[in-house]
Amino acid sequence: MQSYQEAFIKFALDRGALSFGDFTLKSGRQSAYFFNAGVFNTGKDLQKLGRFYADAIERANLTYDALFGPAYKGIPLVTATAISLAEKGKNVPYAFNRKETKDHGEGGHIIGANLANKKVLIIDDVITAGTAVRETINFLDAAKTNLCGVIVALDRQERGQTTSSATEEIAAHYQVPVTSIVNITDLIEYAEKYKPNNTR
Repeated sequence: MQSYQEAFIKFALDRGALSFGDFTLKSGRQSAYFFNAGVFNTGKDLQKLGRFYADAIERANLTYDALFGPAYKGIPLVTATAISLAEKGKNVPYAFNRKETKDHGEGGHIIGANLANKKVLIIDDVITAGTAVRETINFLDAAKTNLCGVIVALDRQERGQTTSSATEEIAAHYQVPVTSIVNITDLIEYAEKYKPNNTR
């Protein structure tokens, strides 16, 4: 595990964004843990979170022209990531969508940079069954963009529509890299490393 990944897990636990118990997810599945990016709700939280995304993007060596954050949670995530990448010397345009139709002013569903014909990297919070990511990809496809990858804070590594994980399905179907700051394997490794009876 990379140092930034370990720091992210500690950060999520300290802020209460990562919690354990009995949860029913949006997909209807039951889970022993829950990740809520909405808990990162201060300027300093977003500053840190954006840097974790930027670190993960750099480590994955992704190639992209622009960033996209799906409404609603993806909006602060993509904004924070764009700022953090700029701090690293990479000034990248970004955009997000509105869920409701606007027929006045600038109109349309995309706010921010013009994404047409750009290689777009999706920034989101989690992948569980992959349904939300597929909806975002379909939206971007209709906007004439070129999807180049997906990055989330937490990949739950859960089964998708087949026996493969949702992440593997999306990567194979759309032929793009799908990565994360951490995944469930990293959470288990962290828990083993820092369990109370660990006498390292």
